[in-house]
Amino acid sequence: MSIAQTLAADSTITGKGFGAIGYGLAAIGPGIGVGIVAGKAIEGIARQPELAGQIRTTMFLGIALSEALALIGIVAGFIF
Repeated sequence: MSIAQTLAADSTITGKGFGAIGYGLAAIGPGIGVGIVAGKAIEGIARQPELAGQIRTTMFLGIALSEALALIGIVAGFIF
């Protein structure tokens, strides 16, 4: 039996840790999305301060929807 065959027989690759890598990658998109939503909300409030309450409500709704993607990503990371 050669060295390559011995190493191939002894080494097995398990999928441990790939869930954490997957979640890290899945959190990039919602993180960027939340930043864009908050930045645009601040721009909107600066342009029309009288609509601050309505813009803030819409901003929180956008942030919640973006963060839902992050939660789906963490669940998918642990399932698969």
